[in-house]
Amino acid sequence: MPRDAVFTVLLAPVVFAPVTAPLGAQFGDLAERPSGLPGALVTVALWLPLVLRRRWPGGCLALVASAFAVHELVGYPQTCASMGLYIALYSVGAHGNPAGGVRRTLAVAVATTFYVLFALGLHGRGSPQRVPDFVLLYLSLVGFWAVGKVVRAWRDGEAERHRLSVEAATARERARIARELHDVVTHHVTAMVVQADAAQFLLADAPERVATGLGAISDSGRHALTDLQHLLGVLKASGGTSGDTAAGGPRAAVSEVPAVSETSAGDRTPEPGALSDLVEQTRTAGQPVELAEQGEKLPLAAAVELAAYRVVQEALTNALKHAPGHRTLVQVHYGRHEVAVEVTTEGAPATAAAPGLRPLGRGSGHGLIGLRERVSVFGGELSAGSRPDGGFSVRARIPSGTPGGEA
Repeated sequence: MPRDAVFTVLLAPVVFAPVTAPLGAQFGDLAERPSGLPGALVTVALWLPLVLRRRWPGGCLALVASAFAVHELVGYPQTCASMGLYIALYSVGAHGNPAGGVRRTLAVAVATTFYVLFALGLHGRGSPQRVPDFVLLYLSLVGFWAVGKVVRAWRDGEAERHRLSVEAATARERARIARELHDVVTHHVTAMVVQADAAQFLLADAPERVATGLGAISDSGRHALTDLQHLLGVLKASGGTSGDTAAGGPRAAVSEVPAVSETSAGDRTPEPGALSDLVEQTRTAGQPVELAEQGEKLPLAAAVELAAYRVVQEALTNALKHAPGHRTLVQVHYGRHEVAVEVTTEGAPATAAAPGLRPLGRGSGHGLIGLRERVSVFGGELSAGSRPDGGFSVRARIPSGTPGGEA
């Protein structure tokens, strides 16, 4: 409304000026008569209703069209303010309610009837215009309305495309956070369960080692809480924790979530810890794990480093869940153009499994699916499968994108 008011007021001196009068619309070509006060009021009514052209486009058109009909039938002097009729018609098409069915048919019938009566009135007043002329004028008026409809359709299409892109970005962000939560919760909780199971047996066989096991459980819990706090902070920043319960509802939340690609996920996610710390934590849980790193570790993008970390984390979690006590080897090779990760779990324990260590049941497989999606973002590959000795291996190749290296 304020924008339309500014537009109308600023152009008023131009459209009411005598020098611009020949630019105005004139349908009847009747003999002119002096304006006087009534003519001045009709001229003002041709333009000032445009302050309502967005808020009340139908009412704006009704006022302007009525004033235009009176202006032409009486034969007041030509004025540029009559251009307001074209603007009002455009506004109805661009900003009017998209009525359909009976309402649209009724509106068209009323407008057409009004125009026919207007044409008959001009003919009765002695207008030189003929039927083809009135038909052409009618079609030109419909053209201004049609332009407004085209603009509205384009604008609605843009809004729909924007809404779909925001929803797609929201879905990608939620899927990314879900993968992070899966990785964090599954690894730490698995370690805690394994350590707690072992502690039950140590109470009877080696009570002096219970304190060590409880300390490991405490450390795993603290790591889990720290990672979850980081992820919840990311979720809150993206609007995921408050959007659905806010006054705006889910749709309001969607509009606030920025498009975040997987390649920039590392910028929004806490940096992973050292692989040696992850291996040590798993070893403390009772799993015999060895780490072998080769090559020069050049600076890596945060998302690439996180992807490699999650591959190792998921593989060690699966080893804890499905092959407790089985020897596991983590090999990481840092090349110029990629990072290669291989985690191998042997089929038979190298040593007797720690007391209380037992498989925790079959997993859902979502972890490996999420890893494949994460690695594929960078153009990498991930494979996982059984070994001839009954063990299991996970291999990943992640292009590093190191500055200065060749693509």
